[in-house]
Amino acid sequence: MELEQHFDESELSTCVRRVLLEYLRDLDGEAPTGIYEMVLNAVERPVLDLVLFQTGGNQSRAAEWLGINRNTLRKKMQQHGIK
Repeated sequence: MELEQHFDESELSTCVRRVLLEYLRDLDGEAPTGIYEMVLNAVERPVLDLVLFQTGGNQSRAAEWLGINRNTLRKKMQQHGIK
C-alpha cells in the first residue's frame, strides 16, 4: 500500500501530504531539515490573512475564529509582517 493510500484524512491534509511528498522526492536523497517550521510558515500566513479579511480586520473576532487569544494573534501577525 502506498503512503498516500494509508491515511483517512481531510482534503486539506491530503493536499499538505501530497506537497510534502513532492518536496521529499525533489530532494533526490538529500536529507531535509526544518520541515516542521517550513510547513507551519507556509500554512499559517494564508490562514491568518484569510481569517482577518473575513472578519474585516477585527482582531478579537479573528482570534476567536482561530481559537487563540488576541495577543497570540498579534504576535503571529508581527512574525508574518501582517499589518
